[in-house]
Amino acid sequence: MKNAIAISLLLGIATPLWSGDYSDYGKAPLPVKNPIVEECYDLGGVISSGYTTDYLVHGLRVNRDTVWADVNYSFEAMVPLNFGVTHSSGIDKVFPYNVIGPIDVTDLYLVASFENVAGFTIDLSYTQHFLNFSGANVFNGSYGDIGIDIRRELGIVDFVIGADLGLNSRNAYFAGGGGDGWVYYAGMEKSFQVCEVADLVVAGGVGYQDGYFFSAPAQSSGWSNYYLTAALPMQLNCRTTISPYIGYNGVQQWNVFAPQGDALLGGVSIAVKF
Repeated sequence: MKNAIAISLLLGIATPLWSGDYSDYGKAPLPVKNPIVEECYDLGGVISSGYTTDYLVHGLRVNRDTVWADVNYSFEAMVPLNFGVTHSSGIDKVFPYNVIGPIDVTDLYLVASFENVAGFTIDLSYTQHFLNFSGANVFNGSYGDIGIDIRRELGIVDFVIGADLGLNSRNAYFAGGGGDGWVYYAGMEKSFQVCEVADLVVAGGVGYQDGYFFSAPAQSSGWSNYYLTAALPMQLNCRTTISPYIGYNGVQQWNVFAPQGDALLGGVSIAVKF
C-alpha cells in the first residue's frame, strides 16, 4: 500500500514535466503564441506641434520664440492631395522694429504632388495666410502664396529648387507694400541613418527675393538668406515621430523686417499619424 501511494505521488509530480500542457499526460506541446503586435492603421492624417526659437518667413525672421500646431490630411485622387491648417503663435516680438509684434499666423494650405515627372518630384501648393498683430490691429489681414517645389535624387544628395509668388495685393504686412513678387530658393538635402529608429537629415541652400518683401526700387530684389540645418527625426512608435533640430540662417536683406541678423536657431516638433 505504501509503495502504491509513493508511485502515485511520483507520477503526480512528474506528469507536468512530461506533458505538453499541465493537464493531459502524453499530449503534444501547445504551439507558441505570437505576441500581440499593435496594428498601425494609417488613415492619411497627421497632427503635429512644436517650438522654434525663430519663426522665419522665406528666410527672414518675423517672431522669436514661437509655438505652432498643424493638422493635415492626405487623400488619393487623380493627383495625391494634402490639405491642412497650421497656427503659429509668437511669444517674443521682432517685426517690425520690436513695436507691433509678435504675430500670430494661421495658414490654410493645399498641396498637389506629382511623382516621377521625368525623374522629378513636383509639389504645387496654395497657401492663404491670416495675420494677427498683437500690437496694432490695423495691420491684420491675409494674403496668398502660390508655390512650386521640385526635387530630384542625385544619388549622393537630393537637389531642391522652388519658388513662391505672393498674392499680397499691397497688404500692409509687407514693407512699402511688397508681397506681390517672387521668392526663390535652391538647396541640397542628405539623410544619414543613425539607427533603426532615427535618421540625421542635413540641408543647406540659399534664397532670393524679387519684389516679395519690399517694393522700393533699391530693395526690390536681392539675395534674402542662406541656411544650414540638421534634424534628427526619431520614430518613437509606428505613429509618433519626434524631431529636434538646429540650424543657422544668414540674412542678406538687413533693412527689411528690421531688426534682422544672422541667427543660430533650433527647436523640436512631434508628429502623430492617424
